[in-house]
Order: sequence, then structure tokens, then C-alpha cells
Amino acid sequence: MFKGKPILEVSELTVERSWETIIKDATFSIHSGDFVGIIGPNGGGKSTMLHAILGTLPMKRGSIKLFGKSIRNFKDWGKIAYVSQDAINFDHNFPVTVRELVSLGRVTKKRMGRRFKKSDWEAVDQALEYMGISDLAKKRVGHLSGGQKQRVFVAKALARDPAMIFLDEPVAGVDAHAQERFYKRLSDLNIKKGKSILIVSHDLTAVFCRMSKVICVNREVHCTDLTAETDPNHILKKAYGEHFHFVFHKHECAGVFDNE
Repeated sequence: MFKGKPILEVSELTVERSWETIIKDATFSIHSGDFVGIIGPNGGGKSTMLHAILGTLPMKRGSIKLFGKSIRNFKDWGKIAYVSQDAINFDHNFPVTVRELVSLGRVTKKRMGRRFKKSDWEAVDQALEYMGISDLAKKRVGHLSGGQKQRVFVAKALARDPAMIFLDEPVAGVDAHAQERFYKRLSDLNIKKGKSILIVSHDLTAVFCRMSKVICVNREVHCTDLTAETDPNHILKKAYGEHFHFVFHKHECAGVFDNE
């Protein structure tokens, strides 16, 4: 499998919260073009690891490099987009349209308070079109379904044209059909747009069916490239224990996303 340049390098990362070790000596690399599933039991440290990588939680020890630079000196945060697990949970009565919300993806510290240029609105409209929600541009976000809101927040992330996107359980509470369509869109984004994606997910079939790499997190962290010969049970037992047995459910691994 061809690998691009390493864009995330984690070495001996240890993170503590309330004097408890949550992540212990994690070492792995993510390369340009990787589509990575982050899995593990609840409370195992998945979100904690993400926040440490994003610089919002301190490390106890270890090192993190983003695009070849130590996170302590990294400044180019415009290359990275993050969609939290709580993104779609907000006041549904707040009067913001889909296009207005997606446009916030173009706002940075350097551009705070500046008027948008034509190129900014073009980037917003391209993100809407790519996520298949151009027809929703004038609708209030609070009137959308859960699956539609997901795509709005990914479009917001895309509006800044990031190289790497982090998503923390973005399909929690969304029905299975909407989840499948969402994963198809992410696959398309990774393959056609070359975006590097890291997603925390409980859909193990989606991870092993669509993604190029899996990171198992349960205090300890195990990172594995996924190939046709990969045995999911061997990998998953590292995170879930020897008793764990994985069975594929019906899942459409191929195909291009079509609009709802």
C-alpha cells in the first residue's frame, strides 16, 4: 500500500486526567491519505487521545508532531479540522441557516472581523455541494434531520480546505441508514479529495470495511494497517479482551454517495 508523508507522529504519549493514566505510552504514525478508525470500549481513552493530539489536553510525557513540527511549536491549525461528538447538539431555535453555519469554517484568528471575499463564499458553496446539501443552504439548521446536520458540520470543516479531519463519534444517535450514507461520503472524501480522516467510531464493520488503518484504544494503543488479509478478531481482542468475537453485519462497502 502506498503511503504519503507522515502528517501525525505520536511517540510514547502518556496522558493523565485526575491523576489517573488514561493513555499509556502510545506510539503510532498517520500518513497523508490515511482513513483511520479509532475504536475501543467506552472510557478507554479515545476522546482523550484526540484532545491531546489537538493540543487541548496536556501530555504527561511523550511527543506529538503535526506535519513534521512539534505540537508545542505548531501554528498552522488551518490544516486541521475537528468535528466534536456534540456538534449537532445545540439550540434548534437558534436562527442560523445552513450556509451561514458552514461559512463559519472560513473564520480564523487572522481573519476575525474581516469581510468575506468572493473566494470565501465559493469555498462555502463548494463544501455544500460536495456534501450534497446545496439544496438545504437556506434552511435553518435546527429544522434538519440528524444525518443532514452531520453533513452540515463536515461541510463547515471542509470550507477551510483542511488536510486532516478529526471526527469524534459523529454518528452517535443517528439511524443506521443515515450512518451508512455518512460513511460513504467520508470514503468519497478520502479517496477523491485525498483528505486524511481520523474518526472515533463504534461501527466496527464500517471501520474494517472502509478504512485503511485502525487504532485500538483501551489505555494502551495499538495501530494497524488494514488489508484484505487482516483478521479483525486478532486486532480487536487487543482492545476488548480475549472474549471478544467480531461478526460482520450487512454493510455496503463500495459505491458512491447519492443524495437523500
